Amino acid sequence: MFGKKNDNRFVEKSVQHYQFGMILVLIDTETGVHYLHTWSTQGTSLTPLLDENGDVVIEKDFN
Repeated sequence: MFGKKNDNRFVEKSVQHYQFGMILVLIDTETGVHYLHTWSTQGTSLTPLLDENGDVVIEKDFN
């Protein structure tokens, strides 16, 4: 948190456009946690991406 500043804390793994918005999968470069970010003209949301067992998706060898 107070260590070396990483300008690219989050990177886009995938982007999908649809009629009035988009869906992005973001990866936290410090923790490897995947996030699902949705954006539309109605609003936006951000939530951890879950696997089929309901566990948070973490990319172990990301760093």
